[in-house]
Amino acid sequence: MRLPRGFLEMRNDVCTSISGVRKSMQDDMIQIEEIKTDELAGFWDSHIKYLVDDDIIADQEDIEYFSGREYRGILEAHMIRSLDKHHMVYFIREGERIGAASFCTYQSEDGKCFILDYWVFPEHRGNGAGHLCFEALEQYTKEDGANYYELNSEKEDSIRFWKSLGFVENGRDEYDMLLMIKK
Repeated sequence: MRLPRGFLEMRNDVCTSISGVRKSMQDDMIQIEEIKTDELAGFWDSHIKYLVDDDIIADQEDIEYFSGREYRGILEAHMIRSLDKHHMVYFIREGERIGAASFCTYQSEDGKCFILDYWVFPEHRGNGAGHLCFEALEQYTKEDGANYYELNSEKEDSIRFWKSLGFVENGRDEYDMLLMIKK
């Protein structure tokens, strides 16, 4: 069964054999919920909290910029364009939002999916949720034309996380941040 765009289920099934009977046991499920432009207030609140709490931004000027109309307006405008739309999504497990992401798949180019933001809420970290969420995101974006993934990162724990998913270093961006790629 194909789920409608904007809602995707990702299942990780474990199969065990007991007395010759094959049994399927669901051990986790991640759903992706696409956020519409008129539903962004909660996303923006969790976004700025993530940026500050994870020490991605610290000074007041950056906080004001990422909280401001200019930055948010650009992304919101890209969410409604006809090609190469920007997407904002929540990761859902057992009916609870456990993280979020922001990305754009460049269908007009070579299918690069640039991940602008990706985070699992702190209370859900450390149990494999980040890997499961990325697997769900990968499947979701491939349905939208993604052929490979790129992002920038500068925190050591984030770099280790992305490398554990198969990303490799790929130079630096215009702000001298490490670029990472997964093909």
